[in-house]
Amino acid sequence: MTRDDLFNTNASIVRDLAAAVARVSPSAHILVISNPVNSTVPIVASTLEKAGVFDPHRLFGVTTLDVVRSQRFLASIVESDPEKTPVYVVGGHSGPTIVPLISQTAYANAVTGDQYEKLVHRIQFGGDEVVKAKDGAGSATLSMAYTGAKFAGVLLKALNGEKGLITPTFVKSPLFADQGVDFFSSPVEFGVSFIYILTTVLLITSILCSLTGLRRFTLSVKSLLLKRSFLKLACRNSRRTLRKERLSLRRLDRSLY
Repeated sequence: MTRDDLFNTNASIVRDLAAAVARVSPSAHILVISNPVNSTVPIVASTLEKAGVFDPHRLFGVTTLDVVRSQRFLASIVESDPEKTPVYVVGGHSGPTIVPLISQTAYANAVTGDQYEKLVHRIQFGGDEVVKAKDGAGSATLSMAYTGAKFAGVLLKALNGEKGLITPTFVKSPLFADQGVDFFSSPVEFGVSFIYILTTVLLITSILCSLTGLRRFTLSVKSLLLKRSFLKLACRNSRRTLRKERLSLRRLDRSLY
């Protein structure tokens, strides 16, 4: 099933569920895991806006699967514990919009060249790998369930008053709003009644995007109820350029924390 097929199947379902939430429980926290998340989250937001109850602090696109895959795949290369191999993943939740920031990990210099290219591709298209392994008879349902529960657990802890909980999620974001990108996945800190998009991470991300051309988005996520569109990233520079900038990014990262 392609992303277009998923959209055709899930768009109206997500819209109707969001309308029901707006009518019955307008203050609920909504976690969207139905693919394509790049499209379904804006659909929910648009539906809630039409009902006059949209709160950007209560709508989340679950991208935890990208984070878990990044940690697991990187850890298998450098022979470390996935739980102790944190990787920030920004952008979106589909193919090339998934941007794992390997340059910000402690293993930035351990994965280079072809190995780096293969790692990023595997993170971005891990779902396809599962579909092929199942010979088209299924998808990554168990890992989606695991990461959905993992994200929900973080949110519940935050609502219970626990502080310092940080995880990437696809939310309405100011990071690239001036370029027509209303929703973006980046690390956020959860509070009891708010989310705080980490400025340090956004600064690093902005610098990284500037260096690689990733902020040159070719298509914004908008009007998704009327038109199927997907968040796309156009990177004019090569991965080689990105690797050359890793050291300076790591130094800047340390100075900010």
